[in-house]
Amino acid sequence: MFEIRVICDPADTDRVSDALSQAFTVGPVRQHPTRDGKALRLYVTADHHSNTGPWPDPETAYALAPNIISEIGWTAQTAADKPFGTRLPRDFWLRKAAVLDRIALKDEADGFPGDAAEIATEAAERLMDLDDAAVICDPRHYVRQQYAHWTKHQ
Repeated sequence: MFEIRVICDPADTDRVSDALSQAFTVGPVRQHPTRDGKALRLYVTADHHSNTGPWPDPETAYALAPNIISEIGWTAQTAADKPFGTRLPRDFWLRKAAVLDRIALKDEADGFPGDAAEIATEAAERLMDLDDAAVICDPRHYVRQQYAHWTKHQ
């Protein structure tokens, strides 16, 4: 994520804003006049576009996923099989984040307030850190996108 500042003629602000949104994923554009009042300063938080496609809904993302109990077992066994201090592969972190997201989704649908959503978000953020993913999104949406992509290529 990065910040962009543009100084432009007030008549060009819409054109500049449109160009920025086509080139990057952007937040709201903040406008401030220059000190002389003849131009505008535009500030926008931006990030590179994700090139892996749109955010799938949970049903689409997890359509090919094994049942939750099976995934918990796979995650626990994979972690147990690795010697302490050994780096676990990306697939482990993706599947772990996905199963935690699925548990949180089930709890949310059942109306159970708890910490499942927080734990799922933390696991998703871990995956984003591992991927060095510099995208502006809900971390759990990122997991769903990556999981859907991963299952289609397995």
